[in-house]
Amino acid sequence: MRKWIPLAAICLGAFMLLVDVSIVNVALPKMSVDLHSSFTSLQWVVDIYALTLAALLMALGSLGDRLGHRRLYLGGLVLFAVASLTCALAPDAATLIASRAAQGIGGAAMMTSTTALLNGAYQGRDRGTAFAVWGAVNGAAAAVGPVLGGLLTDQFGWRAIFMVNVPVAVLALAMTLGYLKGGSGVARGRIDLAGALSFTVFAGSLVYGLIESGDKGWGSVQVLGPLALGVLALVVFAVAELRAGHPLLDLALLRNRTFLGLTVGGLLLNAAAFAQLTYVSIWLQQALDLTPLNAGLAVCPLALASFAVSLATGKAVHRLAPQLPIGVGLLLIGGGTLLLGLVSAGSNWTALLPGLLVSGVGVGLATPQLMSTALASVPRERAGMASGAVNTGRQLGYALGIALLGTVFQDRVRQFTGHAAGRPDLHAAFAAGLDRVFLVAGCAGLVAGVLVLALVRRPAPVPGAWAPGQAAAAPADAAPAVAAATAAKA
Repeated sequence: MRKWIPLAAICLGAFMLLVDVSIVNVALPKMSVDLHSSFTSLQWVVDIYALTLAALLMALGSLGDRLGHRRLYLGGLVLFAVASLTCALAPDAATLIASRAAQGIGGAAMMTSTTALLNGAYQGRDRGTAFAVWGAVNGAAAAVGPVLGGLLTDQFGWRAIFMVNVPVAVLALAMTLGYLKGGSGVARGRIDLAGALSFTVFAGSLVYGLIESGDKGWGSVQVLGPLALGVLALVVFAVAELRAGHPLLDLALLRNRTFLGLTVGGLLLNAAAFAQLTYVSIWLQQALDLTPLNAGLAVCPLALASFAVSLATGKAVHRLAPQLPIGVGLLLIGGGTLLLGLVSAGSNWTALLPGLLVSGVGVGLATPQLMSTALASVPRERAGMASGAVNTGRQLGYALGIALLGTVFQDRVRQFTGHAAGRPDLHAAFAAGLDRVFLVAGCAGLVAGVLVLALVRRPAPVPGAWAPGQAAAAPADAAPAVAAATAAKA
């Protein structure tokens, strides 16, 4: 059994960083009361983690190729543990947000290293088994996150959701040091610092502007300034990538309509399927008075349905043209999210069930094929870059979704309360805000489905390309996992 200790070390880190994407949602109302924080602060507590993951995945992947992924994983574990401790001890919202950003940096370092470490630690059939276990663990993180967050918050308070990371990280660190071997980096050449910096500025400025628009309004300098900076940074990123000898992203990949469609589809998938759950959790607790645990259980049907569908249909969907399960899955996500609009002022949590189940079926259909098809559409030497781009798109979609939907929610609630006679009803105000959130998110899912059906085709055989089912032979950072894709809301 000693040979599986490296797998346990890697799975512990992966589970921890993915659970922290969703574990916070059900604790937000308690955090708000304890820290006297605003709605915008609540958005940042969730979004800064997803944002740092999105902004740094490609850059840290490139760094791991040079320093060695074991070193990067160890550094990520240490940073994640320290940041989790400071989150648990945070005296105010600003400290908590800063600590969540540090968590995101550590999480990005771990996330970009896990597949490379698995690929180096195991060979042949053992490698296939390791990737299957790793994928299942990551898939479980999606379902466990809200429930674990609710249980810990109910029993020990919201600070426990961060404190629990510390002993888990220490255990993973000890197993990694003792049993997981890793050499020095093999890549040469300079890291694309200009590309990394400009992409980070682009993502950060765009999310900042969207979040602040909820309070400041779209015409505010504090909103227009960051949005303009984001556009400028995106232009700088494109120029930097065209000139770089070793770019983070070869822009020629975007001329491939299949790869482009899948990247955009992944971005919109996370925005449509998962971002609105942050506001659903707040509604469940503040309007319906559910406990954090019950709120976590109420949103679990989506993750459970997606996990069950991905397992049940995994072999069958590979025989179909890839645009069908991915595109139809995205259409189901859009339709399921629109079904969530059944929530009204008099609804209870059961009004969510139809929409969550339909969306979960869509996630289970779309995500297994999304990554494998993206990797099969590019040459083998670009598989790692393609994997990083698609994962970055998905993380960025989650971050942008939370920011944009938060603004939509605030604007709608403000309009409703402004027109309400007398003291507005809390249930009606929440229902009005969520109705608009579900409309925007649902339309994003439908648009994504149409784009995928129009752009994506079964990749023609490319010499040296990665093919579905070749996890054991995939390059270091390119082996996908079905359940990991389902779980990766972040």
